[in-house]
Amino acid sequence: YTPIVTEIPAVVVSVEYRLAPEHRLPAAYEDCFEALHWIIKNSNDEWLEKHADLSKAFLMGSSAGGNIAYHVGLHVAACVDELLPLQIKGLILHQPYFGGIERTESELRLAKDRVVPLTLTDLLWDLSLPIGVDRDHEYCNPMAKIKPDQFDQVKSLGWKILVTGFDGDLLIDRQIELWKKLEEKGVSVTGKFAEGGCHGYELGDPTKAKELAIVIKDLVESTTTS
Repeated sequence: YTPIVTEIPAVVVSVEYRLAPEHRLPAAYEDCFEALHWIIKNSNDEWLEKHADLSKAFLMGSSAGGNIAYHVGLHVAACVDELLPLQIKGLILHQPYFGGIERTESELRLAKDRVVPLTLTDLLWDLSLPIGVDRDHEYCNPMAKIKPDQFDQVKSLGWKILVTGFDGDLLIDRQIELWKKLEEKGVSVTGKFAEGGCHGYELGDPTKAKELAIVIKDLVESTTTS
């Protein structure tokens, strides 16, 4: 989203990752984690040295990218020393894409949604998940098998997490569920959910894209100035 690039005082690195079904998960997670290593290896690049502060970094993703940012974030939290001098300060999960076997109220209510119908989500998971697993695999449904200490490292690092969504997106119940679980576990998390909209709503509405950029900017600045 252009407003994010123009509004937020940050260097933005956009990662291309291998796609399913030729490359099933966790290929995308591995590619994005490798991109973090690329940043470290090139930290003395003149452009990065001049414009980027590697001590104040965030992982952000929209839709499938939100799913990736979540899973890569948990992996990063477990091996922060490996990535120095790059230091992650938080996660921005914009309409993250999750699923599960049991249908949620929003999935049933919006099953025939024109943007992301339920049949499409099922197909995408069938093509993306490792062969032989179902939609309650952790890659799809992070709530299915929560470990007692799963977010301890995220808390100790003081990360701030933002989860956003619209109630016109059939995935909103899963986004809210994640937000509530993180809050329950004591993570510093903010949920920003609005009425109306749909999946990827800001792509077609510059005003909403600007609003999202401001929310992200506030999070970034509150973290980097604390």
